[in-house]
Amino acid sequence: MKVIICGAGQVGWQIARHLSGEMNDVTVVDNNPELVRRATDSLDVQGIAGNASYPDVLDRAGASDADMIIAATYSDEVNMVTCQVAHSVFSVQRKIARLRAQNYLDPRYSDLYRRNHLPIDVVISPEREVAEAALQRLSAPAAFDTESFLEGRAQLLGITIDDDCPVINTPLRQLTDLFSTLRAIVVGIRRDGALFAPSSGDQIFPGDECYLITHVRDATRMLEIFGKTQAKQERIVIIGGGNVGLGVAKALEARTERVRVKIIEKDREAAERAADALDRTIVLNGDGLDSALLEEANIASADAVLAVTDDDKTNLLASVRAKEMGCQMAIALINDPTLVPLMGPLDIDAYINPRATTVSSILRHIRHGRVRGVYSIGDAEAEIIEAQVLGTSPIAGQKIKDVAFPEGTLVGAIMKEGEVVRPHGDMRVEEGDVIAIFAMTADVPEVERLLQVSIDFF
Repeated sequence: MKVIICGAGQVGWQIARHLSGEMNDVTVVDNNPELVRRATDSLDVQGIAGNASYPDVLDRAGASDADMIIAATYSDEVNMVTCQVAHSVFSVQRKIARLRAQNYLDPRYSDLYRRNHLPIDVVISPEREVAEAALQRLSAPAAFDTESFLEGRAQLLGITIDDDCPVINTPLRQLTDLFSTLRAIVVGIRRDGALFAPSSGDQIFPGDECYLITHVRDATRMLEIFGKTQAKQERIVIIGGGNVGLGVAKALEARTERVRVKIIEKDREAAERAADALDRTIVLNGDGLDSALLEEANIASADAVLAVTDDDKTNLLASVRAKEMGCQMAIALINDPTLVPLMGPLDIDAYINPRATTVSSILRHIRHGRVRGVYSIGDAEAEIIEAQVLGTSPIAGQKIKDVAFPEGTLVGAIMKEGEVVRPHGDMRVEEGDVIAIFAMTADVPEVERLLQVSIDFF
């Protein structure tokens, strides 16, 4: 597949990394020659320096025979014009655009993206994706990472193993025997900074970060087995009233259960805009690092603080201060992955990586055929792939233990006729099953080959 990626920033680079690693023909376009050079030096991609919306630049990038264009520059307007030029001049079949401004995303104007207007096949909104990720984090306060799969019936949970965890030093196969009715599997462990897919003989140790896939109805019990308790989130303070903070507050207001939300926003205009858009949420204008303002927001009684300003360091410091003042849980928005190792020492409970969230969203729309969901774990170290099993797939009709999965791969859950079951070696994978697979990034192409997902692409 020939793909043009417009924008060589963090998101564009990660998408290029994924697609080039899967033997696709990838060309990266950016008006910053340094970013283009970084991509071509570190990845197996071609690079063009220039404005992505210019026809001659797209022509040099090979748009005349491209299968797909992904417009992920920092400018919404450049992304929109790029898709229009790709369609009108070069007849590119599939066009994906990242749009940030909420005005472009208003459902009233959705006709704008029809093929006879602005021909964009998929619109990705980072702010909406990040707001959804924040809500997922709040719904599972004991986990530092979470995502839903299999039509919301299964859930990925990332949890840190504490010293008092009841099942430390216990082989995973023994956990399976002890809790035979539990529909949950540990699919990944990060130890000393390295992520791997565990075998049945591996044990869990304090300090490990475990990723597990569980039936949603078994999630609470699973967390209890690992020494975690799920507390209700009834009082939440959001630091940052931009698109992300506003989106989270609106979603919380729409819930049937009563949640008390307060927003702290430094910019007066943004604070007034948030106050006008919300009904029950209290909006305070001021600095989220100001201890007096945090006291006014009653941070000591808050169940969670969500720091989602556009500055990573502000989010880190605000989270630390809120925890120091008595807040039970802190979630920080972190763009820079090099800051993530500070989460533990700073006692920050969870983080949201906008880059990983946006990358996952884009991958979900460009994976071949029957892949229904993709979630990128960590710094693109691994993926959870959700796919429907085709009748022509090499795994259809086989027992799981007989499938030649790569070593860094584990089946986390299978949905058969609408019911999520825990997989085991003797279980047979049938046509029509929906399967959730944990795969290290290097093993993703082989997993896709086993699923034969390219058979009905386009």
